Amino acid sequence: MDTTLTILGHVRSPLKDIKDCPKQYSEGAPQAVIDIDPAFAPALDSLSVGQDILVFSWLHLSSRTHLKVHPRGDTAQPQRGVFNTRSPDRPNPIGLHHCRILALDGTRITVDHLETLDGTPVVDLKPIAGETRGAENWGSGIPAALARELRDACAAGWQRGLFSGFNGNASARLGDAMVITRSGAPKGFLAPGSLTTMDIASGTTTGPGQPSTEAAVHLEIYRRLPAARAVLHTHPPNLLALDVRTGGVDLTLPLFEADFYKQKLAALPPMQPGTPELGQAVGQAVGQAATTRQAVFMGHHGLVVHAATPLEALALSEELDALAGILLKA
Repeated sequence: MDTTLTILGHVRSPLKDIKDCPKQYSEGAPQAVIDIDPAFAPALDSLSVGQDILVFSWLHLSSRTHLKVHPRGDTAQPQRGVFNTRSPDRPNPIGLHHCRILALDGTRITVDHLETLDGTPVVDLKPIAGETRGAENWGSGIPAALARELRDACAAGWQRGLFSGFNGNASARLGDAMVITRSGAPKGFLAPGSLTTMDIASGTTTGPGQPSTEAAVHLEIYRRLPAARAVLHTHPPNLLALDVRTGGVDLTLPLFEADFYKQKLAALPPMQPGTPELGQAVGQAVGQAATTRQAVFMGHHGLVVHAATPLEALALSEELDALAGILLKA
C-alpha cells in the first residue's frame, strides 16, 4: 500500500505570518495564486476560469499531536475532537478550501480567496460537484454557483421591494469577464437563460441574448476597481421618494449609523439611463483605490452598489434605503 503524499505545488499569498491567516475564507481571505509544478500540467487540462474548485493543502506548520482542541482557539469553549472541527492541528493536517478560479496562466491558477500561508504546499485539486456535466446549465461559461449567488440576491431584493417587475440589474466579475442579467429578465425569478456574459475590457457581449441596458455602469465599475466582485443596481423606493420630495438623497440624520453609511454614498444628477455617459459618470463617482465610494445614487433613476459578493451589495442597498425611509418618516 503506497501512502506517499505528493506535493503538486505551493500557494503564493500576501499572508506571510500564520497569525494573519483568517480562520475561514469568508473572514477576509485574500486573492492568491496556486503555483503547480510543471510536471503536473496535464492534470490541469479542461479547468476553466470561473470554475469552483476544492483546494487540498498540507498545513505544514500545524501540530499533528492534537486530538482535541478548543474551537477557533477560544479557551472559553469546551474542547471537541478535531474531527468535529476545522482546526489545522490534527493527525493529518490537510486543509480544505473552496475557491473560484479567476485566471489561468499555464500552471499558475489565480483564485478569489485562500486563507493559507504563503508557501503552503498543495496536494490536490477537485471540481465542485455543481460544476460537473449534467448540473444546472445557466449558459456557456457561467458557473452554476455564481449564477445562484446572483439569483438569491435578486430574489431577496425583489422580496424587499428593491426590485419590481423588470427593473434593475445585477452582475458579478468572472476573471476578465462579467456575468450580468439579460435585458428584460425579472429579477425576482432568475433562472437559466436569464444571464449572459461580457468582456470587461472591450464591452463585447460573449454570451447569449442582450445584456441589461445598464451594462455600461457595471463595466465602468469593474474597469476602475479590480477588487469589485459584484454590482447591484436597484430601484429603492425610499431613496427614490426622498429624491422626488427633496431633489436629492442627503441622509443627514442624528443616528450613529447614518454618518457611517452616508460616507459610502455618492450622488449624481439625473442623466439618461442606458447611456455610456451615465456609465462613465458612475465610474468617476466611485473613484479608485482607498477613496472608493461603494454606492452611487443616480438621480431620478436608482442606486448602484459594488461589493465583494452580490449579497453584500444587497445588504448595503438595504441599509441606505432604510435610512431614507427613516428620514421620510422623521
